[in-house]
Formats: sequence, C-alpha cells, structure tokens
Amino acid sequence: MISEEVNSAVTTDMIISTHSGYKDYNWVIKLNRPCLRLFGVWPEPSKTPRKKLMMDARVIIISNIIIWSSIIPTLHSFIRIWGNITSMIDNLQYSLPLLISIIKLVLLWQKKQVLIPVLQMVKEDWIKSKSENERVVMLRQARKARLIMIWGYFIMLVSFICIVILPTFNISMRYMTNITDPGKVLPLQTYYIYNVNDSPFYETTFILQGFSLMTAGAIYTGTDSFMGYLVFHVCGQLENLKTRILNLDKFSHFEEALSSSVQDHKRLIRSIKIIDNTFNLMLLGLLVYFGILFALFGFLFITIMRQGSNLSIGRLICILTTFINTFTHMCLYCVVGEFLVVQCDGIYEATYHYKWYNLKPKQARNLLVIMMLANKPLHLTAGKLFPMTMATFCNLLKTSGGYISVLVAQ
Repeated sequence: MISEEVNSAVTTDMIISTHSGYKDYNWVIKLNRPCLRLFGVWPEPSKTPRKKLMMDARVIIISNIIIWSSIIPTLHSFIRIWGNITSMIDNLQYSLPLLISIIKLVLLWQKKQVLIPVLQMVKEDWIKSKSENERVVMLRQARKARLIMIWGYFIMLVSFICIVILPTFNISMRYMTNITDPGKVLPLQTYYIYNVNDSPFYETTFILQGFSLMTAGAIYTGTDSFMGYLVFHVCGQLENLKTRILNLDKFSHFEEALSSSVQDHKRLIRSIKIIDNTFNLMLLGLLVYFGILFALFGFLFITIMRQGSNLSIGRLICILTTFINTFTHMCLYCVVGEFLVVQCDGIYEATYHYKWYNLKPKQARNLLVIMMLANKPLHLTAGKLFPMTMATFCNLLKTSGGYISVLVAQ
C-alpha cells in the first residue's frame, strides 16, 4: 500500500483528493450490500455468535424454500414432459436459473469468510489518502459495476412482472398444456404430489413460487454484480498502479515508491486469486447453463420461423427477456475477465516502457520484480479450466450454434 509519505512526495500536478473516502465507499456498495446482507451472505465479520447463527439460518431457510417449493417440482414436471421439446424448453428457462441461484447462494455462503479480507482491502483503498486522479479512476470503475447492477435489477423486475404478477390476473406467458397446467395458472411449470387447484393449497403454492422467483432473481443478480464490483475495483487499482509506475521518477524517494508499488501489486494479485477461487465453480456452472439455454432458445426461434407456429406477443417478450438476461450476464463475466487481463498486461507494458536507462543500475534492476510478477497475466477462470475472456465467449457461441444445427436436423 502506498504510504501517506509517498503520496506527499508526488508533484503538485497530482493533487491529493479531499473527498471523504467513507462517503465514496458507502455510495459504491449501497446497492449491493443490502441485497446480500438480506440473504446472509454479505462478507463481514459477525459481531456476535447470535448474529452469525441468524445469518446462517437465513441462508438455510431461503435455500430450502426455493428447493422444495420450486426446483424439485419443476424437475418433477420436466421428467413428466420428457420428449416434448417445446415444453422442455419452457421448463428449463425457469428451472435452470433457479438451480444456478441456489448454487450461487451456497458458494458465496461457504466462501464468505474468505472474501472478508478482500472487502476490507477495498474499503481501505477508498478511505486512504489518494490523488484526485486516482479517485476519478476508482469512481469510473465503480460506476461500471453500478450500472451493470442497475441493469440486472431492471431486467429481473421486468421478468418478475411477466412471470409472477401477470398470472395473478390469469394471464400466463408460458407454454400451457393439459399435462403441465391441468388447472389454475401458476408462475412455474411444476408438478406436486397434492392437488394444487384446491384452496388454500393454490394460494400457498403461488406465494411460495413468487417468493422463490423474487429471491432467486435477487441472488442471481446480486452475486454477479458483487463479483463484478470486486473485479472492477481491482482493475481500477491496477490502472492507478500503472500510472504510478510510469511516474516513478516524479517521486522524491524512488526506492520507497518502487517498494510500495511492488507491495501493492502483490496485494492485488492475491486479491485476484481469492476472487477466482471463490467464483470459478460458479462461473463453470454458468458456462454450461448458458450453452444449454442458448442452444435451446436458438432451436425454438428457428422452429417458430420454419413452421410458422403461433406464438403470442406476451410469451415472445417473456422468452426474449429471459434470453437477453442470460446473454447479458454471460457476456458480463467475459467482459469483466477481459478488462482484468488488459489491466494486468498494462502493468507489464508500463514497466517495460519505463525509462529505465535513466536510472542507476540497482534501481533499474529492481524494476524486474514488477516485470516478473506481471509476466503471467491473471484472469478469472471457469472451474480453473477456461479463462473468462471474450475469446471464450465467442467459442461458446460457436459451440452452442453447432448444437442448434444438430437439434434442427433431427
């Protein structure tokens, strides 16, 4: 971490920011923290054993409600309609996101303690003394994460209105058949061991499905935006580090500034590894999930265009909303990973292009430390198997497109 003494040695063109770091930090996390804290997975040390128990109980209760009221009944329905491709696609566009949301909730719950030092590092970065230029870079990266979060919540709100609110007026956006919907309209395609049409079973089931969808949507978006926020913050710190490396000659104490830069670089590398270890299994599941839904939706659209099947405007809007949401989130993971790779490469290039020939031999030799650390680009991975980059995203689209042609040919 750059010390205040090093910051004070910067030339006058890098004015020290006078803004409150606490205000900036609270502004950055105020959309994400309430959501994850509500579900008991916000990474913060528990002040008392009672509070920790309550947060853990919250996770267990929410996950059990989603599993028993929605996931198991949708999978049961999926088995009953096996062979009807249209009904299967209608089922999977809801059951898979519910399953992924539970996986996200459990993984973040398990890794919550591991992420506490990373979040503490983020807080310290905001409240420590910094130049105005560094603050501007950090806010620019934070706004990206904030806009992504707002977009995610907007899409989830539209989906919730289509899936949950409209069925209360007996308007369904799903593919309805006598097999999957023999009676009253429900938000999800499900099959229960009891008669759902009887009161109060119908009302109770409707409320539980609505709660499950609302909770799963918030978890789905909240977890993604939290990961994006952490990675964008690291990208901002890497960008600031790149600027400091290029301006090392403007510090009055070169050795101290270089040593602080090396320590800062190591700190960011550790943070990236922790983030990757926390989210890599989740990203692998999302990679498979997106590949399946992309192939199935592609097959559905081609079938509709070829056969001229009747499709209501409402259901088309619902399908497009689900597709856009899935596509946007998958693209987000790869874009964030690509930004991270670019910023890591920028550190290496900044060190390489630094005017080392103007330094003393010992000072120039010390620059090799940063070059060695930045020699291997760091990136997010899907299960430690695939790097989350735009190249991976394009390959995934081509692979899923190949499966669409296979489905259409049959």
